[in-house]
Amino acid sequence: MSPAPSTPSPQSQAQAAGAKAQSSSSCCACQSGCVGNAPPSGASNDASSSAGRESDAQPALQDHANGQSWHYLRIPDMDCPSEEAQIRQALAGISGIAQLQFRFGERLLGLAAPAAQLPAALAAIRAAGFKVEHLSAASSAIPNARSRLWAGSGRLLLALGLAIAAELLFFTHHAPGSALTQGSMWLGMALAALAIALAGSATYRKGLTALRQGRLNINALMTVAVTGAFLIGQWPEAAMVMSLYALAEALEARAVDRTRQAIQGLLALAPQQAEVQQADGQWLLQPVADIGPGALLRVRPGERIALDGQVERGHSTVDQSPITGESLPLDKGPGDAVYAGTINQASELQVRASAPATDSTLARIILAVEQAQATRAPTQQLVDRLAAIYTPAVFAIALAVLLLLPLLGQASWLQALYQALVLLVIACPCALVISTPVTVISGLTAAARRGVLIKGGAYLEGARRIRAVALDKTGTITTGKPQLLLAQCLDDAADHAATHRLARSLAQRSDHPISQAIAQGLAQATQDADWPVEDFQAVAGRGVQGRIGAQPYVLANARWLDERGQYPAELAALVQAQTQQGHSVTLLADGQRALALYAVADAIKPSSAQAIAALKAQGVHTVMLSGDHLAAARHIATQAGIDAVHGELLPEDKLQAIAALQQRLGPTAMAGDGINDAPALAQADIGFAMGGMGTHVAMEAADVVVMNDDLRRLPETIALSRRTHALLWQNIALALGIKLLFLLLAMTGQASMWMAVFADMGASLLVLANGLRLLRPARAWADDDRPIQ
Repeated sequence: MSPAPSTPSPQSQAQAAGAKAQSSSSCCACQSGCVGNAPPSGASNDASSSAGRESDAQPALQDHANGQSWHYLRIPDMDCPSEEAQIRQALAGISGIAQLQFRFGERLLGLAAPAAQLPAALAAIRAAGFKVEHLSAASSAIPNARSRLWAGSGRLLLALGLAIAAELLFFTHHAPGSALTQGSMWLGMALAALAIALAGSATYRKGLTALRQGRLNINALMTVAVTGAFLIGQWPEAAMVMSLYALAEALEARAVDRTRQAIQGLLALAPQQAEVQQADGQWLLQPVADIGPGALLRVRPGERIALDGQVERGHSTVDQSPITGESLPLDKGPGDAVYAGTINQASELQVRASAPATDSTLARIILAVEQAQATRAPTQQLVDRLAAIYTPAVFAIALAVLLLLPLLGQASWLQALYQALVLLVIACPCALVISTPVTVISGLTAAARRGVLIKGGAYLEGARRIRAVALDKTGTITTGKPQLLLAQCLDDAADHAATHRLARSLAQRSDHPISQAIAQGLAQATQDADWPVEDFQAVAGRGVQGRIGAQPYVLANARWLDERGQYPAELAALVQAQTQQGHSVTLLADGQRALALYAVADAIKPSSAQAIAALKAQGVHTVMLSGDHLAAARHIATQAGIDAVHGELLPEDKLQAIAALQQRLGPTAMAGDGINDAPALAQADIGFAMGGMGTHVAMEAADVVVMNDDLRRLPETIALSRRTHALLWQNIALALGIKLLFLLLAMTGQASMWMAVFADMGASLLVLANGLRLLRPARAWADDDRPIQ
């Protein structure tokens, strides 16, 4: 017999989790650098209706561990990772802030801290030059980038028109034979000043604050460059640069928001109201947030299911693709689980709610995606360190140009000042800083659309390094449900239908999984009613027995028949042939002899062999780690094409096997579906939890959750990781290449301020567009069967 399943000890779980935490410490090194258990967007009933401005002393939105609560702050001017760095720096000195969650698309900052620390946090953010509002909820009603873009488009277009008018006046005034008076110059200067004020008020406000604090960021650089250009008589160019910069910023914000739209799409999946049966039997439409577990919901054809639950009445097909990515609808009947956000298709269902809206599978998906988007990937940390060096270095070069060119007689002081101002614009690291987060977030979003929840950029980037994948057998490679594979009468002259009807009558009375598999398998072969069974008894470790008519029968394992003296050598040979294939054998016998043999096994999923083949094509070594008989494990491994097999393992044995694979082959992933796999999932470099639908343990223990239980998502995740890594370095090379080219042009006097702003914002928009390519499924999930180098 296979070893009894064992729940992992607290010590083994703690050791594995500790090792995993230590290996991932680069993601959570700072006190406020990572997102923890933030409530999902829209979890509150007021999330879509009460995002108004509240007093700074308002109560916390949600209780948090250690007396902390989540507070949500709207910061209208926060739209770039460089501003995230400023806010982190401003809050670094405030004790008690455990976690921060930046959501640029909504201009929203989630802050986990005691309520008493909130006034100090608000004051620090305002001191850093940002306007801040304390919201009553993390509301999806906050205007998105598109509405903000159109709301400010009139002002930006007016500023651009004024800048163009100032430019025309300037060139016309200096044209040969121009009849314009000096007054036209003053008018042009006034138009340029007005254009700068309309387009650059926020930039000047943040830039002056940064300069007072001795920080060099894009706002400080643009403030100095535009002001300097205006003062040296290049006011048309100053106005045009500021107008184009503001317009490019708005377009950039819109592009960044595209990477966040998956969250808004997920929020829209769940209906806001549902029909609930009242105590008098009437059906009443109620807000979903007011419906608790145990309520009976009515879901009509074509409607979305509002809450997680179980079907109580009705049969229908349900489209689960919005949650799992599965292309085909699934049949649902009484007892089957259904999930919030999925679509009832064929006929009416009555569903008994099993969880509130705040704890549905959909809510947990939203939470996981938001937390993942807020973490900082390793490449992003590298780029941030590079950007911290790049800006001061270019600023120093600009200062050297200003001082050395006139002293060496290579340019006048005015020309040197202009070249230095151009260098200040080029010194902005925005394109470099934004090149990584937009790509990582796009990758996480693409994965979520396929029903794969990756808990952060570190795991998205790390998947490409996987050299080995260890897989649990039951429920991961196989269906996890025993199926009747063979029903064989031992007497050819006997009535086969009557014999199988005897076995089904006994099996139907038992709740053992093998008996249930026999009953279900035989029910498909015959529609005859079961015979009544009297004196039914289950014998532990042996089988079941009962009397049908006047004759006693047993449905037993080989051991019991051997004890009864009904296990001849030829029968033993038949049983051995089945057990060598990994099948569990049950025998039907009367008082004299065995009548029939039934072989039951956990069948392999149709997709498992395809997944293993894809992993091998990527150069990944595959290993099965199973608690089942070694013979059963080997049989399934042969069907799936797995390289190596280990059977009869306890949870601690799986953990040790993962450690051995890591030492021998390198980065190792583990795919499992049960609590017994928790130590191995934690020990692995990346843990894949299979079948996350409704499974809290799986979503907590693993680094990646595959919602639809399809093993093919593993090679797809590796392919996505490789694609993401390639785009990350393309973006870094693009941003640095453009910057360095224009840096050389500016140092040689070949670049104008126009060219500098196009270099800066053009590079930003290019890396954004390149990163957003991951949102195209055909590109993100293209087959990538290149072996790992």
